[in-house]
Amino acid sequence: MPAPVSSIRNLGPASDAGYARAGIHDADSLRAIGADAAYEALLRNGTSPHFIGYYALVMGLQGRPWNDCQGSEKIALRARFDAIKARVSSAGDAPDSAIEAILNQIGTGLRR
Repeated sequence: MPAPVSSIRNLGPASDAGYARAGIHDADSLRAIGADAAYEALLRNGTSPHFIGYYALVMGLQGRPWNDCQGSEKIALRARFDAIKARVSSAGDAPDSAIEAILNQIGTGLRR
């Protein structure tokens, strides 16, 4: 039987359900697809973006504790995270993309 997604360091039982909604059903599949593609799949399937969740995944796939991410590495991961969010948002798949578009139109959104 394949190991669950939650067997990866930093990922808990809720990760199993979230990744399953994204079509990723086990730890080996998650490792094969990689952090960026897996996180993008999560966002496209209804998970709200959260930077800590993203870098905890990256660290976990490297076998590192989630809080091991610091300095320039964290800055680089933030850029990757923002790029993933932008791809999902531009495709209109983000769960909050309609609200975000309205907030941007009235000048109160994240992208002014």
